[in-house]
Amino acid sequence: MFKPIPVAIGLRYLRAKRRNGFISFISLASIAGIALGVTALITTLAVMSGFQREIRDRMLQMAAHATVSAYGEPLTDWQRAVDAAIADKRVAGAAPYIEKETLLSGARNQPAMVRGVLPAEEGKVSVLAEKMVQGKLDSLTPGSYNIVLGKELAAWLGVGVGDSVVMMTSDFRSTPMGALPQLKRFTVSGIFEAGYNEFDKGLAVVNLRDIQRVLRMGDGVTGVRLRLHDMDLAWDVARDLAIGLGGPYNVSDWTSDNANMFRALKMEKTIMAILLSLIIAMGAFNLVSSQVMLVTDKQADIAILRTLGLTPRGVMQVFVVQGTLIGVIGTVLGVIGGIVLTLNLEHILKAIEKVLGVQLLPEDVYYITGLPTDLQSGDVVAIAAVALAMAFVATIYPAWRAARTAPAEALRYE
Repeated sequence: MFKPIPVAIGLRYLRAKRRNGFISFISLASIAGIALGVTALITTLAVMSGFQREIRDRMLQMAAHATVSAYGEPLTDWQRAVDAAIADKRVAGAAPYIEKETLLSGARNQPAMVRGVLPAEEGKVSVLAEKMVQGKLDSLTPGSYNIVLGKELAAWLGVGVGDSVVMMTSDFRSTPMGALPQLKRFTVSGIFEAGYNEFDKGLAVVNLRDIQRVLRMGDGVTGVRLRLHDMDLAWDVARDLAIGLGGPYNVSDWTSDNANMFRALKMEKTIMAILLSLIIAMGAFNLVSSQVMLVTDKQADIAILRTLGLTPRGVMQVFVVQGTLIGVIGTVLGVIGGIVLTLNLEHILKAIEKVLGVQLLPEDVYYITGLPTDLQSGDVVAIAAVALAMAFVATIYPAWRAARTAPAEALRYE
């Protein structure tokens, strides 16, 4: 009795049995459509966020959170840069590195990025030592000219542990026969598997001292790699370090180094959200149909309410409340279904694989064999808001049509 009249009547219309069963069926179809769309959208975005998180984590296991390097020339005072970085409480570890685009030759040729590291210091900025599947990172001793290859890179080169590969750089040296590319033979002492194609197929690791001799860099390095306690502060920490060192330095972080990949993942997630929103829109269209039919079915009731003093605005509010409640029910059911489905998706996948007798994500095809999910509260709230907004908009035209009902015309044939 304490509810506003339009709200009370709208709730009564929602609970009451209708003379036309088809209208009830359309209303239930609207609820099911909205719930299904919300469930599908929540689950899909959670899976895409999970894959994005998995890719990011695997990449950052091997890549630095931030780097500081000199412009166009080797960084010779790298020890000072490392000491300054370690003094910053935001930095978890720092180590020098050299990176050079090369062509590696084994049984076949394959371009690759060669990274020079100090094995004893590498653990401070990456987990490369933990990713070794053959050999050990400690085999990269100075003067040994050993090399560690990614698993896919070794397969493409057709080499294994103990074989030799020839490294060719773009630096040329003068000889009596003219300018020749710089060549050096290395022995494969280990193979790693990062679980990320860019590293497994395109990265080779050697000792920092060995690559310095090959490139004739003296004691210089490309720069300093940083690992932080909070990777979201990567750019700020690297910039502060460069400013503190003085002089021109090049600063980059993991977001700028992989901007295209993260932009593509974000675009893919956005497009998928838009496409799946069409399922919610379909439920909203069904809601329009059911509300229009309900308005037609309730012509006499509307006329009586008008004669009792209910204003056109009040009539409009009755059907807005009734239609919006249908949207709320569908959205709530969809949110609950989406959360439950997402949290149990891994078990459902395993059950399907067991019933069908197949492996949907085989290890020899995909790097990620499970189905990672990342249920983000922001996505759930946004999806629920969109569904409620669509349901509200869907009620406007039927409610406006109900408000225009003329009492005399509606009661003429009653």
